[in-house]
Amino acid sequence: MASSSPLHVAVIGTGIVGASAAHFLAAAGARVTLLDASGPAAGATGASDGAVSVASKRPGPMMDLARHARAFYVRNEREGLFRGLFHRRSTFLIARTAIEADLVAQHGGDLAAAGERVVEIDRATLLKRIPGLGASVCAALEIPDDGHALGYEITERLLQRSRVSVRRNAPVSEIVMRAGRACGVAVRNEFLPADAVLVAAGIGSAPLLGLGEILLPRKGQMAVTDRATAGGPAIDGHLMAASYLAAKRGIVRDNSHIGLVIDPLMTGQFLIGGSREDHRGDHTTDAVTIAAILREALDLYPPLAGRRVLRSFAGVRTASRDGLPIVGLHPHRTGVVIATGFEGDGICLGPFMGASAARLLLGERPEADLSALSPQRFARVEAHV
Repeated sequence: MASSSPLHVAVIGTGIVGASAAHFLAAAGARVTLLDASGPAAGATGASDGAVSVASKRPGPMMDLARHARAFYVRNEREGLFRGLFHRRSTFLIARTAIEADLVAQHGGDLAAAGERVVEIDRATLLKRIPGLGASVCAALEIPDDGHALGYEITERLLQRSRVSVRRNAPVSEIVMRAGRACGVAVRNEFLPADAVLVAAGIGSAPLLGLGEILLPRKGQMAVTDRATAGGPAIDGHLMAASYLAAKRGIVRDNSHIGLVIDPLMTGQFLIGGSREDHRGDHTTDAVTIAAILREALDLYPPLAGRRVLRSFAGVRTASRDGLPIVGLHPHRTGVVIATGFEGDGICLGPFMGASAARLLLGERPEADLSALSPQRFARVEAHV
């Protein structure tokens, strides 16, 4: 994106997607105003694990786009933008029952068909890699090309490098249209003119775009332990239980489902998650849910019994009605681009999707086919114009 665009773009939302879009728009010569109701990474970006994972994606467009997104991380780490923030790390898909083993095998076949390297690991070999795994673990696959990055660190780096200032505590109440085209936004009682608008505000995108029946909040509760090592990951990869895959593939739709992941952080701590609680937009945690998550984690990896939980927290992801993000040109509002609905995939997809949204605003073609994510698929958008 080497154009010298004269556009002034108002970017609503300073999570990982909005920060990425702002960075690449500014790099292309656009003037960018970043607006957030709170501040950078204050929403789902700051309350997520760091999985840059193809292994966790459901087959189809999400798996394919995750491969593009992970390659985007790799390229930007190599070229310096994400240096020191993105780390290559295997994902282990773990089964604890025969039914789960079948699910893991099916998912592994889908990953292989998408072009992923998939390595089948027997229990003895897995125990050499990750000593202490629970007696219930009966099958596993390794996806060796995945990675890890903390969303708030990526967001901070993007904002630093772009040198775009952020207007904090600036909730946008309206996208102002003139003759069918965006001409700016209203921030409380102030009108801010702009040539184009990017809406990357998570669940806050719904009232701005009339997507209240299409976007829904999905709360996830997590816990963080003390350090198992002085520095560096305590185990050799990200552990993802088959229960997480079941939720991603739509097999389980329990409103209080636990999709277990055990994430070894670079600090030597463990991040353990998480619940999937539909239509919950609060940030509270509760002892019942956290206890359920920890019981599952101890069954899969008993050495966690030696760790102390330092804190628990909750994040609110933005999910769409059909489970796919919404990314593309607004079908009826010229000059408006939407990038929301990433749910738990925002850390993996965010930088690439932000860059793709920037390309759309500049009239350029994204690096990947985003047609499956187009807002056009929701006919009800038309009723809210």
